[in-house]
Amino acid sequence: MLPGHGMRLLDKALKEGIDAVKNAPAPLRDFFAEVDRVPAWVDPRALERGGELLFRSGSFGGVALGVSLLYGYASPGGNKPLVFSGQLAEQAPRRLAETSRFVLTTCSPGGLARHGEGLAITVKVRLMHAQVRRMILASGRWDSEAWGLPINQHDMAGTSILFSYAAIESLRLLGFVFDDEEVHLYMQLWRYSGYLIGLDADIAPASEYDARRLKDIIRATEGDPDEDGRKLAAALFRAGPRSHGKTLAERRRGERQSQVGEGFVRAIMGEELSDKLGVPKTHLRHAIHPLRAVLSRVEQNPFVKSALRERSIKVGRAYWRLAVSRGVAPNAFGLPTQLAGVSRRGAAA
Repeated sequence: MLPGHGMRLLDKALKEGIDAVKNAPAPLRDFFAEVDRVPAWVDPRALERGGELLFRSGSFGGVALGVSLLYGYASPGGNKPLVFSGQLAEQAPRRLAETSRFVLTTCSPGGLARHGEGLAITVKVRLMHAQVRRMILASGRWDSEAWGLPINQHDMAGTSILFSYAAIESLRLLGFVFDDEEVHLYMQLWRYSGYLIGLDADIAPASEYDARRLKDIIRATEGDPDEDGRKLAAALFRAGPRSHGKTLAERRRGERQSQVGEGFVRAIMGEELSDKLGVPKTHLRHAIHPLRAVLSRVEQNPFVKSALRERSIKVGRAYWRLAVSRGVAPNAFGLPTQLAGVSRRGAAA
């Protein structure tokens, strides 16, 4: 699928269906035959309500996302496709904004329905991955023996776990308590997202238990964070709230928010992994203890939790919309045309 005309055909098929594309190329028809087929295991309730678990956590969901991204950076092989894109510091705000939009649209009611924005973005991310694989392997710079194939099934399974199981675990460490139904719907939502993005259905975790087992297997196959992971982590922290302020007061507020977030991240990830990734060590990491005490008391009170639920979900959606509004480029989720230091012609050779 080439940029330009090919992307216009893709957009038309996403919005109107493949039959609306006159003389659609055979590969595009084959691709949409897979996209349009909804597996029997997809739970329609998950597409409508699965994201409520994340939304009702409000801004703490943003902390969980940050932790998930950092876990991904800790994988020496998994972080290499990002490194090959180059400009780690400059692209960090865009990566964070695009990831936030991906999460928002996936978790929004109906986001992964056939004509939902989340499904459209997921399909484009899948094609983006395919283009990156092609360019990286054509560049002659990829070390398959050390890193495996770029954006392989192992790495995609790990990413699926980061958005699902790892996010749940991070929020639990902050004090949230989730019932079995919430967890089931959230896991099923991301299971379908993984299917759409190209993760083999036999690998994708179907439950929290499956995800925990797969996480342990993946962790056992990975080495320690490398220098590339530390550079990606540093760029992510620089792209946080401290980078948004325009006035002195806004910059000071952003600095405080960043330090609190960094403290929570270190408390969730633990000292050892945080040190290996270069997570800032602020005294505010201890703030998680009183927060957990307060949140867990609220979460364990069924009357208070029930009364706050709908309001929390509404506020959480507003938070994610605000986070996304700060920096998604007009050409977000477009196909890349070159790698760092590799010309377009050379990458396509």
